[in-house]
Amino acid sequence: MSARPLPAATPAAQGVDAVGVHAFLDALDTASGIEPHSLMIMRHGCLVASGWWAPYAPERPHLLYSLSKSFTATAAAIAAAEGLLRFDDPVISYFPEFDADITDLRSRAMLVRHVASMASGHEAETLDRARATDRTELVRGFLLVPPERDPGTVFAYNQPATYTLAAIVQRVTGRPLTEYLRPRLLDPLGIGDAAWLRDRAGRELGFSGLHATTDAVARLGQLYLQDGVWEGERLLPEGWVAEATRPHIDNGDGTAAGALSDWQQGYGFQFWTSRHGYRGDGAYGQFCLVLPEHDAVIATTAATEQMQQLLDLVWQHLLPAFGPEPLPGREHEDAALRERLARLALPPAAGKPIPPEWAQGWSGAEFTPYGGVCADRPKLTAVRVTPGTDGWELRLTEDGHPLDLRFGAPGWTVADEPLPTAVSGGWADADTLAVDVVLLETPHRLTVTCSLPDRTFTARWHTTPLHGPPLRAMRAPRPSA
Repeated sequence: MSARPLPAATPAAQGVDAVGVHAFLDALDTASGIEPHSLMIMRHGCLVASGWWAPYAPERPHLLYSLSKSFTATAAAIAAAEGLLRFDDPVISYFPEFDADITDLRSRAMLVRHVASMASGHEAETLDRARATDRTELVRGFLLVPPERDPGTVFAYNQPATYTLAAIVQRVTGRPLTEYLRPRLLDPLGIGDAAWLRDRAGRELGFSGLHATTDAVARLGQLYLQDGVWEGERLLPEGWVAEATRPHIDNGDGTAAGALSDWQQGYGFQFWTSRHGYRGDGAYGQFCLVLPEHDAVIATTAATEQMQQLLDLVWQHLLPAFGPEPLPGREHEDAALRERLARLALPPAAGKPIPPEWAQGWSGAEFTPYGGVCADRPKLTAVRVTPGTDGWELRLTEDGHPLDLRFGAPGWTVADEPLPTAVSGGWADADTLAVDVVLLETPHRLTVTCSLPDRTFTARWHTTPLHGPPLRAMRAPRPSA
């Protein structure tokens, strides 16, 4: 957690109706397919509500997926202010070693501002094509994929565009993004540990892979809401926030349905324009919502494929809760909300403890994948169940690497090693064991189900990890790595 807590106030003191926040939490409780992990609400510069659904916790970093892009753009802004890059420079000018290879005129015309605004001229995502073109240098692979249109004329959400922006920042500064941002952004904001996944070239990805706390997300949003000024010090160049958060490229389809989509309101510099305000946005519900019209910031982490529904619930319940004046006489409502936020929890997986008469059959039982190993699920090759000193142990083997997990106690069994996990579940009957494994530094949950009669198991992601990492890598990068 940050060394300096955010200024705090009661919701009512900042004109926030706790009843509306309760209504939002009620809606999350009943929404099918939305698993919330955290919520922070800032109003008028004060933290008015925050909560984490156990086993998630405030001090744990969370994989932000594409919300990482907003931090990358912020690094580019600071580098530009220091005279290290210019948004109107051709991208190729930062990679002279590729100059002879890049002959397509549109690729050569691509500017830094085009990759910053997802307007490279490509009509679709290029990640797979760029990787196929050059497995070791994604920038070169990207520049060798000819844009179908002139840069600046068409929107396409495109991971290599942001990767290229991040590569430029890392090249001109001579440092990884996190190292460059530490004294310029992270430390001044009071953000603690933050770690970024790297690719095989050793670069921090930029387009994804940042692990940071919800507190860090809220602070970034508050900095943008305050036009780049924090505690009287300007951290971002003057005019950057307005430039980064205005639509640079149209991404709407012109339909009535599109008008209701928060993904068709325009795109800035690694920020989406929303129907209300603007946002940094990561897969499965990692949001930094900045609402200038309400002087508010909302930060969430979650696991959901229903991201529009999650935003709709914010617009439906939280926006009306932001009033123009303090709300006197609301001590009881504020206290009730504070108590509710303190006890948020995800329900543990169903399952009962094993009766003594079943134990012998399960002790040491080994299982192989039902139907074989498939590409769309973890590449687990074996599961073993054994009794432990204070419960049971589940060994998951993936590519020859074992991962040992404890389960069997009531609720969630939380462990930091060998991997940050929370495990729950148990026996449905004498023949069936089902265990949920939450990867606590990611949005992801895995259900492993073992069948004793045929000694097979199935493994199913609730939300599928986008980078395809092995289980043992599903954590924030550690300094020793």
